[in-house]
Amino acid sequence: MKIQDARAVVTGGASGLGHAVAKHICAHGGRVVILDVQEGPGRSAAVALGPHGHFLRCDVTSEIEVNAAMDAAAAHLGRLNLLVNCAGVVGAGRVLGKNGPMAGEFFTKVIHINLIGTFLCDKAAAAIMQKNAPGTDGERGVLIHTSSVAAFEGQIGQAAYAATKAAVAGMTLPIARELARFGIRCVSIAPGIFHTPMMDGMPQEVQDSLAAQVPFPARLGKPEEFAQLVASVFEIPMLNGTTLRLDGAIRMQPK
Repeated sequence: MKIQDARAVVTGGASGLGHAVAKHICAHGGRVVILDVQEGPGRSAAVALGPHGHFLRCDVTSEIEVNAAMDAAAAHLGRLNLLVNCAGVVGAGRVLGKNGPMAGEFFTKVIHINLIGTFLCDKAAAAIMQKNAPGTDGERGVLIHTSSVAAFEGQIGQAAYAATKAAVAGMTLPIARELARFGIRCVSIAPGIFHTPMMDGMPQEVQDSLAAQVPFPARLGKPEEFAQLVASVFEIPMLNGTTLRLDGAIRMQPK
């Protein structure tokens, strides 16, 4: 499959990595439906994408909303052959913080958004993709997860976040193995430190310090680079059941 043939759903596509993916796909002739809980930014992002972009409000933690949004997206696109899961939260917090132990409710919320949300979108998209006419190699679609280097080198304060990102990476292979009979691939991308809107809220000296930790290139990752890797995963059928680090060779320190 070529990126211009993508009929994609991108969760969390109103901003950051998700929006970069949506822009890349539309710029290369594909079509995208953005799913995001942020209605205002989501609609604005879809308008910015032009005629090939569309927005649907969806809370990825709601199975009912996910199923309805995925069906509506497939109907709008004509078919669905790519899902890119970018919806997520950082969920920073210490297990034993200044105000006492982390609330179980907080940990659970991060799991619901980052992990269960990804799973709900995966299964809803796969249920639609399995009905696609098979292409070369019998391929019918691709599921892409956004993991993180925190899955492997979680820092202090990232217990909840790292747990979800490790789980997202961990379920990639079993999903790929199970869906192989339908010609549906599953791949995770684990980005390092990227320049997203969240990063803009940090002081410049903090951004510079983070960039200096990257061996090469010694800078923050560009969302466009994440989008380019998404396109490569979509176009290379042999990429399946694995997690790809996109991190400039950084290995995160404890803090």
